[in-house]
Amino acid sequence: MSPRKRDPEVRERILDTASRLFDAHGIRAVGMQQITDGLGCGKAMLYREFPTKADLVAAYLERYISAWDRTLEQVAEQRPDDPVGQLVTIIGLTVDMGRVPGFRGCPVRNTHAEFPAEDHPAHRISVAYYDRVRAGLLDLARQAGAPDPDSLADRLMLILDGLNVSGAVRGGEGAAPAGVAFAEEVIRHALVPRS
Repeated sequence: MSPRKRDPEVRERILDTASRLFDAHGIRAVGMQQITDGLGCGKAMLYREFPTKADLVAAYLERYISAWDRTLEQVAEQRPDDPVGQLVTIIGLTVDMGRVPGFRGCPVRNTHAEFPAEDHPAHRISVAYYDRVRAGLLDLARQAGAPDPDSLADRLMLILDGLNVSGAVRGGEGAAPAGVAFAEEVIRHALVPRS
């Protein structure tokens, strides 16, 4: 008897449930039993799709990262010759996410905080994502003609980190709505040629 094939619809249902629970309570606080209870299914279905919780967490992160990558691709398509506009739009999208009721911060950054051990797959995925986001900002900073693109990329990463925290703590009531104007100032200052 051959093993049952994975079902993409079931996989998405599991990820929907796990994402909702992980986002609301944190990953470590949610057990596999809670996920099966939320799905209304047996553990066999869950473990067929995700043999371990680490596999489920990795898929959860990869799903979020893929969605964010698609968003960045759309930003690039909408503003193909405008790296400054792309940078500002990325900041604006992060501000908008922080205004969504129930926002608890970037899932990847939150996961990194929950899994500090460098050998854990979730930790490695989080660090790789963070590095890739910074590399994307660096590329746009270079395209924009920043005399010190590394510094601009680092400052924009700090703004993104701050927006995720501010949005999680205060939503639209906090400092996050000022993020776009702040980023525009940082970018404008960074593009001034150094003498």
